[in-house]
Amino acid sequence: MAGFQKVSQFIQKTFALWVLLAAVAAFVWPTGFKWIGPWITWLLGIVMFGMGITLSTADFREVARHPKAVLIGVVAQFVVMPGLAYLLSKGLNLPPEIAIGVILVGCCPGGTASNVMTYLARGNTALSVACTTASTLLAPLLTPAIFYLLAREWIDIDAGSMFISVLKVVLFPIALGLVAQMLLGARVKAVAEFTPLISVFAIVAIVAAVVAASQSRIAETGLLIFAVVILHNGLGYLIGYWAARLMGLSHADNKAIAIEVGMQNSGLGAALAAVHFKANPVAAVPSAIFSFWHNISGPLLATYWARKENRAQG
Repeated sequence: MAGFQKVSQFIQKTFALWVLLAAVAAFVWPTGFKWIGPWITWLLGIVMFGMGITLSTADFREVARHPKAVLIGVVAQFVVMPGLAYLLSKGLNLPPEIAIGVILVGCCPGGTASNVMTYLARGNTALSVACTTASTLLAPLLTPAIFYLLAREWIDIDAGSMFISVLKVVLFPIALGLVAQMLLGARVKAVAEFTPLISVFAIVAIVAAVVAASQSRIAETGLLIFAVVILHNGLGYLIGYWAARLMGLSHADNKAIAIEVGMQNSGLGAALAAVHFKANPVAAVPSAIFSFWHNISGPLLATYWARKENRAQG
């Protein structure tokens, strides 16, 4: 088991590398990965189930213990990232299929990788987990609603159908994980040890499927999407940090909220795009690129903050 844990930790630490390799492979040989497409929602469901079996009552108590900080984090999550996505789409006059993809990933809740990055950055990890949990549970309502408000000028949107999709791929698997936790008790810990590695493989497979489905359009617009994703992610960190700071939170809380806002559940964005915008497969590409990029920018930011704190203490 110790050997497995070392392999699992290595794969998790090099997550961005595996995402990049999968994306390159799918771009070079799209026919070898297109078969994954119909399984995207199932793969994301597995990731969310893994989140459900690792949640604890302490995570929910943290929301009640620090309501102001969690509220600031969740509001920033669902205001800053969707707002930035809309402004970038309008300001850069993005093609409609790219604009809806950028806005869709912006409307998603925080990603679970933000919790690890917050820990590495010496931020308030408990707050990060509480914000991720709260934003994820609110996603079935807020993600479709905000996306409808911001993206309807580019495409017809069935917000009700998207609401059902988010319930199926987010809330239901999480609830199933919580039920499994209650029924199996301590035995679920054995399963939980495997979930981070399974989640990595699931997200890598989702990215490969998205790239394979949009290979020709990525060849035309890949650099543009990459530039927009970098801007979106970087501004999310910056505005998230300053929003928390202006609200009078501590430096550790500011770091947690900055990372929480900047790092999205891009797997959800890819899954929703694959289900609801099949006629425009490139709409899923911003989510796929976000999956790769925030797993590079997040560790870089966390390392910067950790070293800065070490110097301050030394």
